[in-house]
Amino acid sequence: MANILAVYSIKGGVGKTSSAVNLAYQFSLEGKKVLLIDLDPQGASGFYFKIKPKKKFSSDVLIDKKESLLPFIRESDYNNLDVLPSKLGYRHLDTDLDNLKNNKDGLKKNLKELKKDYDIIVIDCPPNITLLSENVFSAANILLLPLIPSPLSERTFTQLKDFLNKKEFGKLKILPFFSMVEKRKKVHIETMVSLRNKNKNILETIIPRSADVEKMGINMSPVQCFAGRRISGTAFKELGQEILNKIGE
Repeated sequence: MANILAVYSIKGGVGKTSSAVNLAYQFSLEGKKVLLIDLDPQGASGFYFKIKPKKKFSSDVLIDKKESLLPFIRESDYNNLDVLPSKLGYRHLDTDLDNLKNNKDGLKKNLKELKKDYDIIVIDCPPNITLLSENVFSAANILLLPLIPSPLSERTFTQLKDFLNKKEFGKLKILPFFSMVEKRKKVHIETMVSLRNKNKNILETIIPRSADVEKMGINMSPVQCFAGRRISGTAFKELGQEILNKIGE
């Protein structure tokens, strides 16, 4: 049965989508059968893989089990990696969820049929804490949390942990990692030290701020495909391997 890994952040602009794309690709390179689900209305994950949603695909399929998700999954150009792309209509998902009776576990129920076909399901989540976020927290067993090392990130990290505990998502395993790091910035170094002292579960691998990651949109591919030996490509390779080791523990 698949592990469901949600790449999530309360804040936007923390490298969430690039992390989801590159990690999904790295997991596939490690021999895992991977499904990447894009829940962000902007659809960037699908864009990086040159994949568009099927015309008949509706956001309702995600949360209300009237039909299977399987016909809407698209193969990528890479072995072992499939994608369920996003649609702009996802911006209405929270309203749609609010109209459902069991509005916190619709996504979990709909992903159940997919777990037998994949080793890992990676979810690229939109920011903020909403009903959709709670569906993700219910469906996932691991939350991958990219953190830009700044005082604001430290604050939002604490807020998220408090929310999860209050909402009885305390069993959800959180694996934070530092993202978009600039080691020449004193505040980044100081914040990483501070957060590591308070949170022993922060992953060791650091994802640097890199122009190569920004070029993913130009190349329309994971960074490992065109800069695999450069610092960002190596970092995502090591992060993917570290996460797989944590899953195996």
